[in-house]
Amino acid sequence: MSQEQATQSSEWTTIIKPKASLLEVDFKELWQYRDLYRMFVKRDIVTWYKQTILGPLWFFIQPIMTTVMFMVVFGGIAKISTDGLPQPLFYLAGICLWTYFSECLNQTSKTFIENANMFGKVYFPRLVVPLATVTSNLVRLSIQMGLFLIVYAYYLIFTNAPVHPNIYLLLTPVLIALNAALALGFGVLFSSLTTKYRDLTFLLSFIVQLWMYATPVIYPLSTIEDPRLKMLMQANPLTSIMETFKFGMLGVGEFSWAALGYTAGFAVFILALGIVVFNKIQRTFMDTV
Repeated sequence: MSQEQATQSSEWTTIIKPKASLLEVDFKELWQYRDLYRMFVKRDIVTWYKQTILGPLWFFIQPIMTTVMFMVVFGGIAKISTDGLPQPLFYLAGICLWTYFSECLNQTSKTFIENANMFGKVYFPRLVVPLATVTSNLVRLSIQMGLFLIVYAYYLIFTNAPVHPNIYLLLTPVLIALNAALALGFGVLFSSLTTKYRDLTFLLSFIVQLWMYATPVIYPLSTIEDPRLKMLMQANPLTSIMETFKFGMLGVGEFSWAALGYTAGFAVFILALGIVVFNKIQRTFMDTV
């Protein structure tokens, strides 16, 4: 038997080939690597505060310290309105969702750079890494949401604070999913671009900081009176997420199905764009990293 015939008669268990389409996502392959996905999730959780004195307590300390700082600077000095709500409750509501988005974005944006050595030695679906990052951050979000619910229950039960939850709080899982999709889309997009343009790594940290001030985290959307500025703020896809969460949980804020639909459409678009660029860059990124 010739070498060519022997090759043709061989039964391959795994075939590695370029994606047929830039938008193609092999979900079957991702499922086959679910054990690796779980390992990455566990690795991210374990290494966050490894060799620290307080360990997981930082999950609570960070939002508490941030809330206190916001209360002093924005509530005490700047006198920014919180729509009549207690400042700790209002700020925590925004901090939980914003922290999840910013952490996912910052971490997924370093996918290629921080994993270049591993990517160059072994094959596995590269999307496993950013997906694991988004998932592991859900653990941090759930802990911080637990802190928010404790403060929430205190003001709801033991005080006369004007907290009025309504049925729209059931949209919270949808809001978290949209938050994750936006973070993943922007993250893989920036990760792909930074393989060639390293300056974007430094630029992203400034973008995230400024982005927070362009999102109603520390102020309600109702405080913006200029219609043109308000329209610009509503173009931010995170605005409807923050406002809907506060509207459902606290009874303040501006809710709109149209705004939420815009955010959902934007999330689908940026996620698709991120995957297109990610699939294109992963073919040749070892030549540029």
